[in-house]
Amino acid sequence: MAVSRTTTVSRVRRQLPTSPWLFAAPGLLIAGTFVLYPFLSTLANSFTDRRTLIPGRFVGLANFREMLHDDMFWIGLRNSTLYVLGVVPALVVLPLLLALLVRKNIPGITFFRSAFYTPVVASIVVVGLIWVWLLDERGLINSLLETIGVGRVGFLSDQWLLLLSAMAVTVWKGLGYYMIIYLAALAGVPRELHEAAAVDGAGAVRRFLTVTVPAVRSTMVLVGALSSVAAFKVFSEVYLMAGPSGGPAGEDTTLVMLVQRTGTGLTGRVGYASALSVVVFAVTVALMLLVLRADRKEERV
Repeated sequence: MAVSRTTTVSRVRRQLPTSPWLFAAPGLLIAGTFVLYPFLSTLANSFTDRRTLIPGRFVGLANFREMLHDDMFWIGLRNSTLYVLGVVPALVVLPLLLALLVRKNIPGITFFRSAFYTPVVASIVVVGLIWVWLLDERGLINSLLETIGVGRVGFLSDQWLLLLSAMAVTVWKGLGYYMIIYLAALAGVPRELHEAAAVDGAGAVRRFLTVTVPAVRSTMVLVGALSSVAAFKVFSEVYLMAGPSGGPAGEDTTLVMLVQRTGTGLTGRVGYASALSVVVFAVTVALMLLVLRADRKEERV
């Protein structure tokens, strides 16, 4: 019976040598059409002066040299970098603390888990508009501040407050998503480790630092990599709160906003926008490599 089954499998493999590729063909076709081809097309366009209605010609590294003298490029790079520095630490630590609070099965905890996850499934446009209404000069928050005598604050008119407000929205919307990731990681932490630490006299804070953090360190690296890439490519939050112009004098423009502004419209500079996109891609890859390298160094230590 075993010999017959082996013979049958071998015969089928000889008759259908391409069958694995047939199963993979739909996925490969979708990936090639919507991922690989756009990437290669963007890379090729970055070396041309193509515009929306003009094919363009090969210009070599002219677009990349132009970036070095483009003030808006440096503003976008500054804001995107600040966004990473402001958002990533919060999205690595706060969801972990939130997961620790909601992981226990107590009455009513399901409601709080759902409440914390609701911003994740909400549309970013809806979320952005809600926060714009809250932070507007005549919004709810400024009305409350004026009532208690603090006075109105220009959350959406001040360059730095606007950027911080957008960061707060990003953190608020991402808390629930990363909380779920941490909940899955915390479920795999042996309870015996906490019990042994408690017997040794370790308090809650010490158990968190010596047991919980080392046990979920790989998950923290994953969250750091995902959130850093998402933060550097931020668009919707800043666009909705700062407007198409990127805030006062365009000082809150991010790199992705600059790509959108440069490459769209009937006179859009597709070649230059493609070069900006290549830089964004290179920086995001570098961020992921840095996070992974830091994780490997900690493992060696």
